[in-house]
Amino acid sequence: MRLEKIITLASEGVRLRFIAMERSLRAVGCDLPLWVIPYDDNRFELPQGAHWWELPEVTGWVNARRIHPMMRKCQCFLTSAYQYVDSDIVFLRNPEKVLQDVDGFVTCCCHWHDPSETITPESRAFLGEQSTTWQKEVFNAGQWACDRQLFDFEQLERRTEEPRFRSACLEFSRISDQPALNLLVNSTGVPIRNLTLPPFRLQSAWAGDYGEDYRSYWKSEQETPYLIHWAGVLMDKPRAINELIYQYFSPTERLEWDAYVQSVVGRIGRQQRSLRTRLRKLRRATAAFLRELSN
Repeated sequence: MRLEKIITLASEGVRLRFIAMERSLRAVGCDLPLWVIPYDDNRFELPQGAHWWELPEVTGWVNARRIHPMMRKCQCFLTSAYQYVDSDIVFLRNPEKVLQDVDGFVTCCCHWHDPSETITPESRAFLGEQSTTWQKEVFNAGQWACDRQLFDFEQLERRTEEPRFRSACLEFSRISDQPALNLLVNSTGVPIRNLTLPPFRLQSAWAGDYGEDYRSYWKSEQETPYLIHWAGVLMDKPRAINELIYQYFSPTERLEWDAYVQSVVGRIGRQQRSLRTRLRKLRRATAAFLRELSN
């Protein structure tokens, strides 16, 4: 495919991740325009070559349906010739060169060996009717490329309202966008190419698959993933592969990043303590209720 643009989703809350992603994109020699879908109204100043891209009909639909803001990335399906990435990604190679001989819908992830986060029971049934090897057709909703437009807005809206699509696209999507996007793409018949599978055989693009000597897996350029994705990988513990992000921060930005990580760790800790407190109170109340029943 011939890429014309890179698309991402961002807000002020992921500004530092966006900075690393954008700088890595330029460092590998990709000068394509960067279209930024706003996650919410908290925007920030974008670098040269990037601009905010909002389609009011998609934003209005997401807000009216009260589905997850990540579903705003559905507007990618209304355009063509793009690489989409979440902000928690660093490019290792120029996507223009990597994808120039690949057509259709392209992903570079290993959800084929554990597709549980890409499906709901209803969408699993649909995928199973399409192929006995449906697992190779699923993908992480944080990175993909596509050479064609898959829907116009009216088609997209109608598809999500169909009985077999409603659960994943309008109900479960209040929690996660991933099953909805997988179902929508698979419903179009577009050929799906996964670069970690034959004939491509790239190594994993997920940061969580790597230990200390992560570069030892990349024995040649042909098997080196062209991007690394930190989806769901907590940043509070040191990982050698995190240096791929840190190299793009200035000293001031690195201090800001460290403070941000500590604030996230603190918030998670408070949530866990709050949950433990609620569970302890529930156990006490249950025990008291059972004692009352026994009297």
